[in-house]
Amino acid sequence: MKRIFFLLLSLLLAVSVITDPQYEEHLHLEPLPQGLLLASFNFKSNATLQSFEQQHFRYIPRSLGQILQHAKTKELHLRFSSGRWDAESWGARPWDGTKEGGTGVEVWAWIEAETGEDAFFHWITLNHALSGLFCASLNFIDSTRTTRPVQTYEPVGDHSNTSLSSLHLLHGTLPREVVCTENLTPFLKLLPCKGKAGISSLLNGHKLFDASWQSMSIDVRPVCPEKGSVCIVEMEQTVDMVLDIERSKRPHDNPIPRPPPVDQLKCDTSKPYSSPNACFPMDLSNMQSWSLSDVFGRPIKGSCLATDVRGDRSESVCIRVPYEHQIFTSQGSIERKDPSSSHRCYVLPEYDDFNMALPQQESPAVIARPTPPLYASRSFTGHGQERGGVQTLLTNPSSNVAVTFTYFETLPWFMKPYLHTLRAQIATSPSHSQGDIIKSIYYRPALDRQRGTQLEIQITVPPASTVRLTYDFEKAILRYTEYPPDANRGFDVAPAVIRLPPNPTDPSSKAVYLRTTSLLLSLPTPDFSMPYNVIILTSTVIALAFGSIYNLLVRRFVGADEVESFSLAKIKERIKARIKGRLGVMVDRFSNKEKKTQ
Repeated sequence: MKRIFFLLLSLLLAVSVITDPQYEEHLHLEPLPQGLLLASFNFKSNATLQSFEQQHFRYIPRSLGQILQHAKTKELHLRFSSGRWDAESWGARPWDGTKEGGTGVEVWAWIEAETGEDAFFHWITLNHALSGLFCASLNFIDSTRTTRPVQTYEPVGDHSNTSLSSLHLLHGTLPREVVCTENLTPFLKLLPCKGKAGISSLLNGHKLFDASWQSMSIDVRPVCPEKGSVCIVEMEQTVDMVLDIERSKRPHDNPIPRPPPVDQLKCDTSKPYSSPNACFPMDLSNMQSWSLSDVFGRPIKGSCLATDVRGDRSESVCIRVPYEHQIFTSQGSIERKDPSSSHRCYVLPEYDDFNMALPQQESPAVIARPTPPLYASRSFTGHGQERGGVQTLLTNPSSNVAVTFTYFETLPWFMKPYLHTLRAQIATSPSHSQGDIIKSIYYRPALDRQRGTQLEIQITVPPASTVRLTYDFEKAILRYTEYPPDANRGFDVAPAVIRLPPNPTDPSSKAVYLRTTSLLLSLPTPDFSMPYNVIILTSTVIALAFGSIYNLLVRRFVGADEVESFSLAKIKERIKARIKGRLGVMVDRFSNKEKKTQ
């Protein structure tokens, strides 16, 4: 009976492990044009909803779980980003833009509360706690930097209908925040292996923040796979970066690039001016060799708790290159190649280091990424310190399908748009009706020093067309205490968020998100050197006046005839008398010391 009991218990434990892997990690590598490399790190941790509510933390860290419970946050999305994704050269964004944030820090959450005031109170509590956890300035997200989007965001997790009625969505941005190593360190501490093993051992601050574009994201949401199954709380951490292979391979002791010797140059003989005396170097950026240790500065330190649904070690590293290209890996790894696709995945050795090397290829090792459904760029127009304008260019690359999306902007309160100046026209056909482009507008005006402007527009761009969206705004004058230390640099305006809804005919399709670059707004700036000049001038006048009056009150004035006439002989006598007096004092002191010693 005991054997049967232990056998059943082991089978139950095995089934629980198979049906609910609590931690997964994956690294996706993909060469990009111009000698770049896209590296996407993905980490998933989960726990049952019951154990989460009872504060039984295992793979979901206690530090973050208790913050979410205290702030009554049911779903959290946090982003740290820097750089710009070049969609025209690199193609569509990774994860369809769902793991990407605007420049700086962006956070939005669904908070359970009875009223909007209670939700805002918990929102402030959440931001202050996250600020301390991630060493970021999230505590500066106040009412002026908080919005409540209506059409742009939807819950990603599984929430019941009763709970959805009490959830409040709040969104905040800090476009001025600089993402650096002090944000990466707490990010790694949330992982089970703390960056010491698995693919997280490649995350080095010197490499990550030297990337052309990088984004770190944290998503916490409830997931209920099927009806009647156990609901879980899933935490997904993602790090995406675009590295310059040539720059990453430079040694630390010799970071300055130098031209290669003449005998090592590879000339492009297809040029008409090519000759033995003239060499046009070939562009080998897409065919150069690289390895994980070259690009990231270290190999992968073994595996970290990565199992698949069968309890076996899962594929942790995948690369997307042409099928015929050679790839060399360390011993102990297992390669799984799919002939029908261009992906190759590898199972890491459990304890040994893993390294991957891609030798120099005769043909480019780049597979074009899908074309993004929309191109977007935003800039300022106008001149002067009183008024200005914003222009957004929205291009639909498709030749036969129109694109409908939601355009969301968050503007600071001191940037006051004129809604009646909002115009949307097709660049190639200015006479096109504006009503066919703008479908609906949600506008929430700003209140001075209380909240910013919220603008959500539903726009339709015809096939193979570019829509120009413009509006004018007025600049407010701030108090001198409201300017930052570097006031002449300007004020950062948060990027615009674009949401393309999922295809209604495809149940498996998901929403696609795009973000424009942030803007730098120049406001009328007072001369902060004037107080300094006033203080210096006032101090100088007071010093001169005080010195003159003090001299008149303290000094004693006498006539020239009242002063004794001093001759040279008298001065010599006085000096001799002083010297004799000093010598006499020294002789007396010496004689007194001798008497004491006797």
